[in-house]
Amino acid sequence: QVQLVESGGGLVQAGDSLRLSCVVSGGTFTTKAMAWFRQAPGKEREFVATINYSGNSRYYAASVEGRSSISRDNAKKTVYLQMNSLKPEDTATYYCARDLMDYRSGTIFMGKYESDYWGQGTQVTVSS
Repeated sequence: QVQLVESGGGLVQAGDSLRLSCVVSGGTFTTKAMAWFRQAPGKEREFVATINYSGNSRYYAASVEGRSSISRDNAKKTVYLQMNSLKPEDTATYYCARDLMDYRSGTIFMGKYESDYWGQGTQVTVSS
């Protein structure tokens, strides 16, 4: 049974930073790209950031690029999302997702329909 558990969300002020974590238990981790998505009330779930299975390739949504950093620790089966200079428009529930492909190469894991497992989400609220 594969489980993804996010943590690290909270209520912060604009300009603050947060580090989200996603711990994966069960199944494989080192062969899988991982990604973060977010969903604000009344909006579609959208891609935020992705990291490939080896951790040497990253890609970000334009809305967070330059303010965020995704990383992974394969020994701890954990993926992180460091978010800086937070804005009220970053308010959303943040989800981590596991790529359904193994050793993805040549394409980027960033589509919500390309995931086989999701976490339950962690809420990030940024006040102005």
